[in-house]
Amino acid sequence: MDNSMVCLANATVCNGTSCLVPDSNFNAVLSTVLSAVLTILLALVMFSMGCNVELKKFLGHIKRPWGICVGFLCQFGIMPLTGFILSVAFDIMPIQAVVVLIMGCCPGGTASNILAYWVDGDMDLSVSMTTCSTLLALGMMPLCLLIYTKMWVDSGMIVIPYDNIGISLVALVVPVSLGMYVNHKWPQKAKIILKIGSITGALLIVLIAVVGGVLYQSAWIIQPRLWIIGTIFPIAGYSLGFLARIAGQSWHRCRTVALETGMQNTQLCSTIVQLSFTPEELNLIFTFPLIYSIFQIIAAALFLAVYVVYKKYYRKNNVEFPEGRDNEPVPKSSFQVNEGFQPDEKQ
Repeated sequence: MDNSMVCLANATVCNGTSCLVPDSNFNAVLSTVLSAVLTILLALVMFSMGCNVELKKFLGHIKRPWGICVGFLCQFGIMPLTGFILSVAFDIMPIQAVVVLIMGCCPGGTASNILAYWVDGDMDLSVSMTTCSTLLALGMMPLCLLIYTKMWVDSGMIVIPYDNIGISLVALVVPVSLGMYVNHKWPQKAKIILKIGSITGALLIVLIAVVGGVLYQSAWIIQPRLWIIGTIFPIAGYSLGFLARIAGQSWHRCRTVALETGMQNTQLCSTIVQLSFTPEELNLIFTFPLIYSIFQIIAAALFLAVYVVYKKYYRKNNVEFPEGRDNEPVPKSSFQVNEGFQPDEKQ
């Protein structure tokens, strides 16, 4: 019998109609390439984010850190706790719970700065919160994972790759710092880099979805409860961010904190997941950052729409809704000014 008629040319064993063909390493190569590309693109996104930070204003918020402290409590207090509660309530797999927690511990995304401007938020606070949460994530993400995954780790159900996660986080400090330096020395060039970084961030999400879909096709066939968590989680973040009002923050700062709390850096989460877990584990968890990304954008769009409608209603009545602690309406003449650029003394 001519075995060449039934066996492939690269078969290592061929006995009659039985052939053994070496495993293709295409997926392994593609996974390595994806990891490298994700790391480079994420570094560019973080570099552009650093270009959005004005050093003097950033240091001003550090000297008067009340707003940042409130944001910190929301970012690394409320969000990880919410992720843990959702994971336990929906009884998802431990490895999936880890990714939900990683998402909850991620710093604010760059899109939150744009949205903060559109809802007349405090732009300086938004950028400062994003930068501070990015730097603080170096310690807070491993700490939160240590606290909230203890019951699964102690039972031997999962092993957290702290070293890989730590390396991914440390690698972000350099591009953010360089971006801040570039903005300090060459502010005009920094604006151009910021625009490029914004486009890169959008492309990064598309790249992750497309290439991830090729590499981890079964990852899209997931339990409905992960979709439910991906829907509830960002909405909970936006809503709970308004707890900043209890701390005496003005409404435009509450909107800023709310956006920073719910709008997570999904590109960072996807990159950490890609670099930290095995292909078998990725088949179970890879799509969650993408699901969160979709619904955080939808929820943010609804948030923005409600604000615009509300603003038009009060403009129609020649007043703006109250922003100060005294709850007195502001005259329409001051309505056109983005309150994010008002001095803190007026709040």
